[in-house]
Amino acid sequence: MNIATPARSVASGTTGAPPHPSTAKTPTATALAIRLTHCAKTWPDGTRALEPLDLEVQAGETLALLGPSGCGKTTLLRMICGLEQADDGSRIDFGDTDITRVAPEARGVGVVFQGYALFPNMSVAGNVGYGLKIRGVDAATRRRRVSEMLALVELEALAERRIDQLSGGQRQRVALARAIAIEPRVLLLDEPLTALDARLRQQLRVDLAALLHRLGITCVIVTHDQEEAMMLGDRVAVMSAGRLEQLGTPETLYRQPASPFVADFLGTLCRLQGEAVRHHHGVDTLTFRPHEVRLDAPGSGLEARIEARFFLGSHVRFELRLDDGQRCTALATASAGWQPGERVGISLIPTPPAQETLPC
Repeated sequence: MNIATPARSVASGTTGAPPHPSTAKTPTATALAIRLTHCAKTWPDGTRALEPLDLEVQAGETLALLGPSGCGKTTLLRMICGLEQADDGSRIDFGDTDITRVAPEARGVGVVFQGYALFPNMSVAGNVGYGLKIRGVDAATRRRRVSEMLALVELEALAERRIDQLSGGQRQRVALARAIAIEPRVLLLDEPLTALDARLRQQLRVDLAALLHRLGITCVIVTHDQEEAMMLGDRVAVMSAGRLEQLGTPETLYRQPASPFVADFLGTLCRLQGEAVRHHHGVDTLTFRPHEVRLDAPGSGLEARIEARFFLGSHVRFELRLDDGQRCTALATASAGWQPGERVGISLIPTPPAQETLPC
């Protein structure tokens, strides 16, 4: 694997192939494209939270904003929903309408915050119907819409249950049902699964991905979890220090990272250098993912000693150390029986021509 040379258009945030036709969603009739033009945010003390960027989310698309804490992804989300005002000269459009200075409640946005912000004094049905009630929707229509939303998230049987009687996963679904009950033009999710345990989070990723696909609403998700972004996002925008590093489909970002930061952030990336690498591979630096390594008996090619072995059920993770002290990681099938202290040969599984990346 090699890191692609970043193109000028990547930095502007205007690149990234649309979702693959076989997996593309059908947007709803009310779904809108989101267009950010020269959007930036500076705090009162002069600190730049978000560097100027251009970004477009297609109608009905789910875009995941991915990056470490402090990278600007939540600030960007709050600017889209109107809770933060962008700097002068910034522009945010929903479809053909400039909403840069429109009040949050007038933007037609549904938001699920990290803590869900559910009302503990209301039932599940009361929470789901709250947004409709404050918008003056009549009682009969409100009951019908709440029933539809609870069926959508499979919580019909819990309509009268109190919030404190629900599991974390159920609360997450209530918050999502409340957000989409108002038929938003845009759905914004701020770290929606962070508060859940690992096992439940894994299942809800699958459920949420299926739900978003059915809804066809334009959606922006903020997350720091790489796997979550790649499962939920039709495209992923990787951010760092207030800048958009790269925008593209999950597979494009993983196979063709535009910078070392993107390559490292989207999973483990190994780099080996030195005379042995030049001798066996003809390059100064060899970059690869752990799953691209083939371990064999030593005797030809690069060799390493196994420092640690971790059995992870479906596969085994090996931590390797070359004779010159360099380290790398390899993944092998669950049946791989090498043990710490043993020497192994290292080779790379050939990359199919259709998936080759650009040279450094």
